[in-house]
Amino acid sequence: MSVKVYIDGQEGTTGLKILERFEGRNDIELIRISEEKRKDSKERARLINMSDYTFLCLPDAASREAVSFIENENVRIIDASTAHRTNPEWAYGFPELSEAHRSKIVNSKRVAVPGCYASGFNAIVYPLVANGIIPADFPVFAYATSGYSGAGKKAIAVYEGEEKPYEYNSPRQYALSQEHKHLPEMQAISGLSHKPMFNPIICDYFSGMVVSVPLQTRMLANSVTAKQVYEMYAKHYSGAKLVEVKPLMSLEEQKSFFLASNTLSGQNKLELFVFGNDEQILLAARLDNLGKGASGAAVQCLNIMMGIDETTGLV
Repeated sequence: MSVKVYIDGQEGTTGLKILERFEGRNDIELIRISEEKRKDSKERARLINMSDYTFLCLPDAASREAVSFIENENVRIIDASTAHRTNPEWAYGFPELSEAHRSKIVNSKRVAVPGCYASGFNAIVYPLVANGIIPADFPVFAYATSGYSGAGKKAIAVYEGEEKPYEYNSPRQYALSQEHKHLPEMQAISGLSHKPMFNPIICDYFSGMVVSVPLQTRMLANSVTAKQVYEMYAKHYSGAKLVEVKPLMSLEEQKSFFLASNTLSGQNKLELFVFGNDEQILLAARLDNLGKGASGAAVQCLNIMMGIDETTGLV
């Protein structure tokens, strides 16, 4: 038996990637909106209320507007915008963080898909706080390298255009005011009592990212080794199908290892690494910003809400 699914914003990057992940599935009946009515509020409302599940792949304001259209109390919403990620009435769509997160996704009619940077950050920091490695008031700093696909259609067009500015050939730091839109989500979901500092860097490749968090162990009240942190992550994510804790490397192995940011482009999993030594530990999460950081996570949430294998269409 199939379910009716509507994607509001199906022409955007995330919407198109969700459609790709539905290829070959016979348990989904897609509801399509005609091109000329894509921005027609009445038509969008009609299709939302026809659906069993609606994905919102929209700017924040349009996402909130779409939620206001709902009259059919049985419609379940999966929102890929920033609008509802810190709303406690919405489930946060990262089931691997805890059984409580997974259970809320199963039982909720409203699920907020995590942001791409926030997915990597929370995969690292949530277990650190939850397992008492760092206190909630610990001063956390994170930096990240990302492909340009998450920057939107206009930026993609510039990167791929014939008149690409010279500076676009170089990695570019941005959100320098420390007001990146993912920061509230990163703080709220990780359990930190203060916003982390965050340094995102956009690079000249299409998709994939690495989010990194350095940890100076001398700043911790209780001493911890790199091996203990690795073992904590391995236990925390034991049994996870789309989060993989990579084996702990020796110092010699690390010397010759390069951590590329585009390795998981086109995939739907997240890899977690523990590098460094017992004095300076470097934690890193690698993922595709369009996969586990967006459309892949959205489809994973749909699968969980449907009560089927969460990796359907994703592996």
